[in-house]
Amino acid sequence: MASANPTEAEAVGRRDELSESLAELFTNVSLMVRGELQGTNNQLALLEKMNDRVAQEYSNYGDIAAGLRVFVEQLNEKNRGFDDYVSQIDAIDQQVTEFEAVVSMLDKHIALLEKKVKSAYHISSTQ
Repeated sequence: MASANPTEAEAVGRRDELSESLAELFTNVSLMVRGELQGTNNQLALLEKMNDRVAQEYSNYGDIAAGLRVFVEQLNEKNRGFDDYVSQIDAIDQQVTEFEAVVSMLDKHIALLEKKVKSAYHISSTQ
């Protein structure tokens, strides 16, 4: 009977050793899974921060675009205000062109009259 007890003790010892090994395995697997989950959690937190930053940047772009839209509307309004002046300038330009044509015609007429006067003066001074 003395030999039966040592085998029973060996079996109990092996069970304790197996139990400890399994407990250690489960603990290590649990730590590994916890580490993987923490890594994933960290990545998701980083992604969330990056998304918040990008959303803020796009919000700033929206504010800039709204400001530019207002600026363009103001420029268009000023441009419409200049339309009257542009039409007046065009009318003045047309009048100046017509005036230059009249001046050119008068210049030719004066040149012709000068020739006639010089010719008449030249003829009367020789007589």
